[in-house]
Amino acid sequence: MGDREAVNRFAVPGTFPAIGKPAAVGSSEKSSTWMKRTVHFAGKMEPFFGTLDENVRLLEDLLRVRTHLHDTKLTIEGEQHAVAQAVRVVEEYNHACQRGKELTSEEVKSLMRVTIDAPEESPRGMFDHGKTRSFGKKALVPRNAAQRHYMEQIEHHDMMFGIGPAGTGKTYIAVAMAVSALLSKQVTRIILARPAVEAGEKLGFLPGTLQEKVDPYMRPLYDALYDMLDPDKLEGFLEKGVIEIAPLAFMRGRTLNEAFVILDEAQNTTSEQMKMFLTRLGFNSKAVVTGDVTQIDLPLGKRSGLVEALEICGKIEGIGVVQFTDKDVVRHNLVQRIIRAYEEYEVQHPLRGNGRNESKHIESSSSASDK
Repeated sequence: MGDREAVNRFAVPGTFPAIGKPAAVGSSEKSSTWMKRTVHFAGKMEPFFGTLDENVRLLEDLLRVRTHLHDTKLTIEGEQHAVAQAVRVVEEYNHACQRGKELTSEEVKSLMRVTIDAPEESPRGMFDHGKTRSFGKKALVPRNAAQRHYMEQIEHHDMMFGIGPAGTGKTYIAVAMAVSALLSKQVTRIILARPAVEAGEKLGFLPGTLQEKVDPYMRPLYDALYDMLDPDKLEGFLEKGVIEIAPLAFMRGRTLNEAFVILDEAQNTTSEQMKMFLTRLGFNSKAVVTGDVTQIDLPLGKRSGLVEALEICGKIEGIGVVQFTDKDVVRHNLVQRIIRAYEEYEVQHPLRGNGRNESKHIESSSSASDK
């Protein structure tokens, strides 16, 4: 690693002034708040910078600062509040190193996001053994403040709603928390459900048995489980019914005791299906409902059971709700920008998708007026 400076990298060109331009931009306020600070590294610098400096580039992108490394000293330049946040990130990294924790590159990214997203909260302790939790063959830490809050809320509530766009980790974390609860014997089984909306009336025309017909729609849940459990162990759990993955319709008439139940893609449930699911919860059980209210695939005229449930049950004591945004997406950085671009486009083009968005708006408005 040698001396380096940030490159201007912005999500929306022209939104922000170029970093490092002189005060001649014409803003006396900017020149008065522009500052430079130097902080020393107390541990290895390689994990902090990451492969090809990807971590420090992320820090620069998030805070619109520029950095300059000399020996073990990192100079940070930018707006006063941004520099203060960047310095705090390095200080939190130093604190972890001084406690003997060797952070991985991914953990450094998590530290950066949590520290920046929630400046009023301390990220210290998030990498302690008790906080990383055991998820089979993986140890998982939250990648941003929203994920951290989500995990804590799942622990503290018997019923939880995780709402937000794709890539925020809402389903993956729910499955991880379920695996942790099973392995620590807090529950005796895991039940994962999804509405097979894509199949609909065409389900009978698909080849194979019923299980083979619905498996493709359950694949994301299988993928998450295989990521956390050894294949042999997972297959044993599936064969014994300790872990069950099934379409939502299979939940009817059941009472689920000592179970961790997850309903994924809940935006595609009808009102009747959602009520049926929410009333399945038995003793010593926990339920997590995940979905994205901007991706409703129900037939026209059908209101999403998830949207309705949030209105009816969102404020009931004992039920938690966490709302993710595009800023919480933890996939490729482009995914955040794509989601944001689609949201802006749909606002400007309400008739996109053969009027589906318009129908959602009309449906929502009519439902509100009926109440």
